[in-house]
Amino acid sequence: MRISVLQGDITQRRVDVVVNAANASLLGGGGVDGALHRAAGPELLAACRELRESALPHGLQTGAAVATPAFRLPARWVVHTVGPNRHAGQTNSALLVSCFSESLRLAHTLGARDMAFPAVGAGAYGWSAAAVAQAAEDAVAGFQSLHPDSGLALVEFVLHTAGIEAVFRDVLGV
Repeated sequence: MRISVLQGDITQRRVDVVVNAANASLLGGGGVDGALHRAAGPELLAACRELRESALPHGLQTGAAVATPAFRLPARWVVHTVGPNRHAGQTNSALLVSCFSESLRLAHTLGARDMAFPAVGAGAYGWSAAAVAQAAEDAVAGFQSLHPDSGLALVEFVLHTAGIEAVFRDVLGV
């Protein structure tokens, strides 16, 4: 599996899976979540509402992941994951690692060949870019050891600022 780090707009990535740094409601929000919902169109919100009415009546748990079609995005699927909110006292880094691990697992289950992650938790949820990059590295290493023959060939980290990109490059060694 190849790891790539770049500064850019995750809504424009032509990959099988884009990962959404969602909130538990799955009904849209700010940052990456809002951008993906706007770019995907109203169908994404409708799909998320359907999930809330059926499988996830209480919302998506922190560290978990769920997939929807990507609708108007150039990707095939959106994998939604909810990071722990440090500002709300959720300081267990294992939950942050789980966001990346569960997203990787779900992408593998979907048969994805490539996927793009944002810096889950590094925005409004208060995690440092270094902590998020370390969680991502731990999750990727764990996934590779469990699935050495995975069809997942490329994992991109698509970061909003040059500063976060530099931190990810440093931590991930790419």
